[in-house]
Amino acid sequence: MNADRAEAESEAFEATGHLLIALVRHHPQLVIEQLPAVLPWVRFLPAEDVQEFASEFVAVAESSASIGNLGPLAQLLTEWRHTAEVHADPELHRALTRNDLGDHGLVPLPDAS
Repeated sequence: MNADRAEAESEAFEATGHLLIALVRHHPQLVIEQLPAVLPWVRFLPAEDVQEFASEFVAVAESSASIGNLGPLAQLLTEWRHTAEVHADPELHRALTRNDLGDHGLVPLPDAS
C-alpha cells in the first residue's frame, strides 16, 4: 500500500470514528439497539454487559481513530466475543463462576530446569 492510500484510509477511519462518537453522544440508545445487528454475538451478553461493551467500544474506537491503529479495537472485540461465548454456554458459565472451590493456597514457582 502506498503512503497516499494509507493516509486516506487513516483519515476515513478517523472521520468514521468521530461520526460514531457524535452519534453516541446524541443517541446512545441507538448504538445499543443496533449492536446485535452488527455483532450478533452481543445477544448472548447480559443487558448490563451490553451497556459496558457499548461504552468501551466507543471509547476505544475514538482512541484507535486518533492514532490510526485498529489493533486495540480488534482486541476489544475479541475479548467481548469470548465473554459472549461464555454466557452462551450455561455449563461453561457455571464452571467459571462457581464460588465453592475455595482457595488452594499459593501457587509454587515453576521448576527452573
